[in-house]
Amino acid sequence: MNRKTLVLPAVIGLLTPVLAACGGSGSGGDSGDPIVVGTTDRFIASKDAPAPLDPAYAYDVGSWNILRQTVQTLMIIPRGDGEPQPEAAEECGFTDTGNERYACTLRKDLKFANGDPVTAKDVKYSIDRAMSIQADSGVFALLSTVDTVETQGDREVIFHLKTADATFPFKLSTPVAGIVNPDDYEKDKLRDGFSIDGSGPYTFKADVKDDELVNGVFTKNPNYKGVLSVKNSQVEMRSFADADTMGSALNKGDIDLMTRSMTPEQIKKLGAATDSDIDLIEMPGLEIRYLAFNTDDPAVKSTAVRQAMAQVINRSELVAKVYGTGADPLYSLVPATITGHSNSFFNKYGDPSVSKAKAMLTAADITTPVKLTLNYTTDHYGSVTADEFEQLKKQLNASGLFDVDIKGTPWDTFVPAERKGEYEVYGMGWFPDFPDADNYLAPFLDKDNFLKSPYLNSAIIDNLIPESRREADRLTASKSITEIQDIVADDVPVLPLWQGKQYIAARDDITGAEWALNSSSTLQLWELGRGVSG
Repeated sequence: MNRKTLVLPAVIGLLTPVLAACGGSGSGGDSGDPIVVGTTDRFIASKDAPAPLDPAYAYDVGSWNILRQTVQTLMIIPRGDGEPQPEAAEECGFTDTGNERYACTLRKDLKFANGDPVTAKDVKYSIDRAMSIQADSGVFALLSTVDTVETQGDREVIFHLKTADATFPFKLSTPVAGIVNPDDYEKDKLRDGFSIDGSGPYTFKADVKDDELVNGVFTKNPNYKGVLSVKNSQVEMRSFADADTMGSALNKGDIDLMTRSMTPEQIKKLGAATDSDIDLIEMPGLEIRYLAFNTDDPAVKSTAVRQAMAQVINRSELVAKVYGTGADPLYSLVPATITGHSNSFFNKYGDPSVSKAKAMLTAADITTPVKLTLNYTTDHYGSVTADEFEQLKKQLNASGLFDVDIKGTPWDTFVPAERKGEYEVYGMGWFPDFPDADNYLAPFLDKDNFLKSPYLNSAIIDNLIPESRREADRLTASKSITEIQDIVADDVPVLPLWQGKQYIAARDDITGAEWALNSSSTLQLWELGRGVSG
């Protein structure tokens, strides 16, 4: 095909290609040659985070994309998104009318990759372990509604929930609910390093240099039993220092496919090419970027300071100058394509206005300019993050109301500092654990929020989040979800900036690339095959 860009529609729950894959007409399959995938994600075992790939600790998109290939979960988000379906389980469902008792039956003869049987006790062990360790990543909060886990025989698992939680099937599809072998994972201690053992579609072998994973090999697990059809025998993942080096490797044929993170320039160039043997696939994404505040820090403790920033920042200008068509302005924590989305920040603040921001600060008796440092990570969200923060600095300082400096820090240093409350304002991204509004609100605002934020709103925690989770019909839950978004716009513990699209670039003999990412940026390596170039 002459067309080199495949665009997938932004309909959550119905992610379906609108064009045939741009590669060869072959259906792909197991050619015996490993498919090589490039990423700029970094995987480091440090003193502060020695167990980056333990399911009870990992809580970033890169680590989860390794675990989703290797550690099996009871449920899984199906190809094209939609409601979760059984994976390690044969069947799962609520057994009461109040969404407080959830039961699963494991598949028969389920095995770990080493041949050991997977039993209901292993499921209970895995869930109990994650909840008891309570890693400082905050990932255990996804299981916060679990009261107890009961087993009946080798195949029956029953979850008794503290409160109704219609989103619980989604949570059982996340790696923190992954099933691990007690022989490999201690009950009360994280597993350091990069070894992974599970019952997923692949086994994993890491090549590590100086405590950093530089290359990982996924090999088809012959003992795997689940709903996935694995279309290759081996995939190799290579971690690159930057997008340009990764792109050069794709151009030379050293890798077959690359995904996050590409630069806007790379995306523009690949999208415009008509004679290349590399295809660019654009698909809807649910990634968001935002500023977070340490609301106990004197610099931003006043709500008026945070509101004034929300009033000054011009999202449209920011997106246009840094990300072009690869992102859209966002006026809520909940993306525009998720049920329950409300433009709460636009409804409250309207268009950017320095005069309105000045009035807010004057009314609160805040001396201007307000001196702030905006912190960002240099190596986790793409190389243009620095450009984004330069633009934010420029906008805020141009108002005359702020005196802003910016500081970039590598991810392995940035995360521990953020969790210790060392930053007054810092930039973060969010790739959803599952495509539901709850997952854009509770992780930031609940009592065990992963940001370790001191902002706690009793109406949100005690009433609105529980109310929204009682509703199996997520449209019915929208009233509570909208109220939460309005409170966030009023108090500004976080400041949403933009929602991004996502892209894959693949050599044209690679099949299945259009399915290799879902809307939550979950990497689905099992979809990849090798066909015919041309």
